Amino acid sequence: MPVPVPRQRDTPATESGQAVLHTAAPAPAATGVAQATPHATALTLLVIEDDPAGGLTVPEILDADGHRIRLRTARNLTEAERLLTPDVNCILLDLSLPDTSARTPGAAANGTVNGTAGGTATATAVDRLVALRQVLRIAPRHAVLVLTDEDDAERAAEAVRVGAQDFLFRDELDGRLLSRAIRYAVERKRADIAQYKLAESKLRAQENARLERGLLPTPLLEGSDLRFAARYRPGRSRALLGGDFYDTVRTPDGTVHAMIGDVCGHGPDEAALGVELRIAWRALTLAGLCGDDLLATLQEVLEVERPCEEIFATLCTVDIAPDGRRAGLCLAGHPAPLISRPGRRAQLLPYENSGPALGLLPRARWPRRQVELGGSWSLMLYTDGLIEGHIGEGKERLGQDGMVDMINRHLDRGLSGEGLLEASVTEARRLNGGELTDDVAVVLLSRTEG
Repeated sequence: MPVPVPRQRDTPATESGQAVLHTAAPAPAATGVAQATPHATALTLLVIEDDPAGGLTVPEILDADGHRIRLRTARNLTEAERLLTPDVNCILLDLSLPDTSARTPGAAANGTVNGTAGGTATATAVDRLVALRQVLRIAPRHAVLVLTDEDDAERAAEAVRVGAQDFLFRDELDGRLLSRAIRYAVERKRADIAQYKLAESKLRAQENARLERGLLPTPLLEGSDLRFAARYRPGRSRALLGGDFYDTVRTPDGTVHAMIGDVCGHGPDEAALGVELRIAWRALTLAGLCGDDLLATLQEVLEVERPCEEIFATLCTVDIAPDGRRAGLCLAGHPAPLISRPGRRAQLLPYENSGPALGLLPRARWPRRQVELGGSWSLMLYTDGLIEGHIGEGKERLGQDGMVDMINRHLDRGLSGEGLLEASVTEARRLNGGELTDDVAVVLLSRTEG
């Protein structure tokens, strides 16, 4: 007959609520070092069962390396939750553990549900695994084994379906079987967690891809002689796109419309709002809205869709005439675009009398300013992440003037298009001494006459 495992009150405790199983092996050296070595590598098993006689009948539990598995015992779930420290590797739950507090909602004392006849079977089917469900709730990252009688195989199988890693029959339990079951359960739980993280990572990657398609769309410039380039770099420690967004479309009359915007914040809500504003801008632009009317409608969209009233968005819109020589400019709290022309230094477009960011002032207005572009030019739209990076170790920031100087240096080197954008973002990052804190989006539209 198997020998009952002593409870923690019957064995010398090495820590609060914990006991190490002892056998008749020779006593370890009295230096204290040899005793500490097994404890540093051994697994820890938390047993939840309320049998005052000792219940478990296992003479010894050893792990794969021959170390004794540490044992903790709890008589109820409250005590188990207290003993569930991070060093616990596995939980062994006796399914016969009474649970008078875990009655199904609506279940009466006689087992009926919601006062209806025939509810007894339903309540019993649910209640018989309530203790396991509570263990899985308080220990979602721990391996769980369940212990039951051999004639209760159906409930044991159901326990595995609910979330236990394996089940053991009380009458067949011995040290070797339990040791192997613990190791398998721990490894199976690790594999489950790894698989869950992999699936979660794939879902996050898919969500990122959807956000990227929404925030950074393909420009609609068919029939236009303008060249388009863009760069986006997420801020520090974020693989997920933030609230920066841009778009460019050509309407049937030949006008090219471009915009860039920035929703304050960097979470998924801000990114989703950026997608909504970008899609709304494209739809409204293709429907014929422009300038103040367009921005006023976008503000209405933002006010309805934003998660809280503190959220706002800055926006810059440009509509370039079909001949490519003139443009209308609207700014909603956004930095002014930069223009460069052959033989002339790059400079910022005029930004006086710009309107407020979207979502700040009700019934705000956004004046549209006419700008002469000329025959050949490049127009750069950007978000403030490009200009808010620091210069060196001090508090000084690059700013718009520093950005203009930086762009002129790259133009003097003969850079243009995507090469100009990549060099500019890379230099801003270098000057900052590492990744920029805020997201950076940059759009470049260029035209060459003749």
